[in-house]
Amino acid sequence: MSKEGGTEAPIRHPINFEHPDFLDPKKLDDEMRRVFDICHGCRRCFNLCDSFPKLFDMIDESENEDVESLKSEQFEPIVDACTLCDMCFMTKCPYVPPHDFDLDFPHLMLRYRTAQKKLNKLSIVPTLLAQTDRNAKIGVALSSLINWASNIKNTFFRKILEIIAGIDMRVKLPVYNSETFTSYFKKNKDPINSDAPSKDRKVVIYSTCFVNFNKKDTGVAALKVLKKNGVEVQEAYPGCCGMPFLEQADLSKVVEQAKKVSKDLLEWVDKGYEVITLTASCGLMLKFEWPLLLPNDESIKKLSKNTSDIDEYIVDIAKNEGLAEGLKEIDGGVTVHNACHARAQNMGIKSRDMLKFIPNIKIDVVERCAGHGGTFGVMKETHELAVKVGTPTARQIKNKNNKYMASDCPLAGKHLKQLETDTNISNDEALHPIELMAKSYRL
Repeated sequence: MSKEGGTEAPIRHPINFEHPDFLDPKKLDDEMRRVFDICHGCRRCFNLCDSFPKLFDMIDESENEDVESLKSEQFEPIVDACTLCDMCFMTKCPYVPPHDFDLDFPHLMLRYRTAQKKLNKLSIVPTLLAQTDRNAKIGVALSSLINWASNIKNTFFRKILEIIAGIDMRVKLPVYNSETFTSYFKKNKDPINSDAPSKDRKVVIYSTCFVNFNKKDTGVAALKVLKKNGVEVQEAYPGCCGMPFLEQADLSKVVEQAKKVSKDLLEWVDKGYEVITLTASCGLMLKFEWPLLLPNDESIKKLSKNTSDIDEYIVDIAKNEGLAEGLKEIDGGVTVHNACHARAQNMGIKSRDMLKFIPNIKIDVVERCAGHGGTFGVMKETHELAVKVGTPTARQIKNKNNKYMASDCPLAGKHLKQLETDTNISNDEALHPIELMAKSYRL
């Protein structure tokens, strides 16, 4: 007998994307209708993203006001509105496994998108943007030129980019570092604090493509805070974690990246190092998405168990050995944006827990989607929707009236910071929480 709602801890099934049933048109359509019918009867997720209002409006406006009245072609806008944030699965849906209804809406959207990709129905530009390593090598080498050309104030080139590539000219694009974090790390000679309580720890920073190529400051802050706490630090960047490919439903490419990156990182794990990730999406990939795509790969499982988010790791130091002395007050309160991919890691609000160690700090937490969703917030056809989703989040941040806003997701932080134009967010810039720890340590 089916239970109404679930009280057990949610579990996720492996993504068996190579099974013949995965892309079978009839089986996929049947599953879409089954899930949509359950969602129609519940509607608890109506305010999470635009996928659900689109679905419910379609049903309400259909001939018999039911899922059976929908045509299969109507499913695409529902899928297109999903950013794979996982919040319906993590925070709202009472019917996730092990419930009998066995509902995983985000992974069903991913399955449908994979079928779209097979039929060449996905836009080519986001697929090209997903080639982060290739694009970034050019971006870093020509950083001054590319940052100038892509600047939001450079309306001439941005309009050309919008016409040619469909990248909305109103979007502030990430800038490229003039040097990679990997290059910075090799030159860094800062000593390790041998008097720190956690001096016997050692980690390897998986710098992630965004930190390595776009936001070196996050890596610099993490390196300094870790050394301040006596941790031996190494650095590795074998390649992108594959999240951009996941968003574009290129699951074979995600698996290829997982095998490539894990091989390098596991060499460090075998030497006794723990892997530290610097962005929420990459942490989610290593800990959860890779094991779901490669459920029988023991090396992937091993890496997952030995990976921590940087905030999570600093909190673990504080809990077990105690943090190094020297944290001082900072000049203003902080609003922590608990990003979707940090929440999806199911580890608690580690960014807030870490920042609590800063003396006399005022901390507020906002737990709403920023709406960016990878290329979702960049492309002209979806940018307005990204703004629609992100504006209530930005409004909440504004109402907290703090000087700083911090997020573990750099794209979410960038998007919310840009919404300052409309919502007057009061903070210096969008930061990673570890940057505020470095500021508190005066590093």
